[in-house]
Amino acid sequence: IAYFSQIILMIADDMACNPRNPRPAMVFNNANEQINVYGHDVEVDYRGYEVTVENFIRVMTGRLPPSTPRSKRLLSDDRSNILVYMTGHGGDGFLKFQDAEEISSIELADAFEQMWQKQRYHEVLFIIDTCQAESMYQKLYSPNILGVASSRVGEDSLSHHVDSAIGVYVIDRYTYYALEFLEKVTPESKKTLSQFLKVCPKSACVSTVGVRTDLFQRDPKKVLVTDFFGSVRNVELSPYTVTLNDTGDTGDSTASDRETCSADSCAPKKKIQRKKMSYVDQFPVEQFLKRR
Repeated sequence: IAYFSQIILMIADDMACNPRNPRPAMVFNNANEQINVYGHDVEVDYRGYEVTVENFIRVMTGRLPPSTPRSKRLLSDDRSNILVYMTGHGGDGFLKFQDAEEISSIELADAFEQMWQKQRYHEVLFIIDTCQAESMYQKLYSPNILGVASSRVGEDSLSHHVDSAIGVYVIDRYTYYALEFLEKVTPESKKTLSQFLKVCPKSACVSTVGVRTDLFQRDPKKVLVTDFFGSVRNVELSPYTVTLNDTGDTGDSTASDRETCSADSCAPKKKIQRKKMSYVDQFPVEQFLKRR
């Protein structure tokens, strides 16, 4: 789940340190091992047994316990553009969570409706990469949602290539070509969602990519990809000026002070010497990893 610069990552987190992984603490998006998607800047918010249907819906709808830290909350409002990306094993009308439970298309649709009623989003780009993925957005009924599925009902969503070092397929076809497109997008890019929706034709994906636009009010040809990718924030300008007063003790009494104090109590105060603050050096994690 991504909201501008805020990303909430929910994964099983059992790949990086798996004994079969020849590159411990690293996960690559393809067999060429060019991009480590488990780098130092990746923060996993929900892992392992925390990745449940209940927690997913709670994050979406904001129904979390008061003790939940801000980093695990979706801090969105009625002006937020949200990207929801889901992948895993699925079927007609469901997506598995940890091979232990599943979320249905009806539960997902109701979660989006709760978000809309609670003014938790402005627009949503919902992408799902699984078998029969189209079935997961067929029940959606809330406004301003653009749905993208890697396969139609009755179709499998196929993998792209295998990594011979670990003997398993490492990435699905749709996600592979979507990443290939997004890696070339910059914050100043003028590429549109219409272009993004064509990243994986049937000749490349084998499955048929599904798109649902009837709930989305804007024309995808006029919507920039950076409205949902690239951490681009919209800045709202205000015609009003806000004056900020220095609350620090300067040692001088103001006019309002003199109106409420006597001659003795209005005597100049001594300046408080504040210790100069500075940033500490960041712990050199990268250097330690290189020595391993």
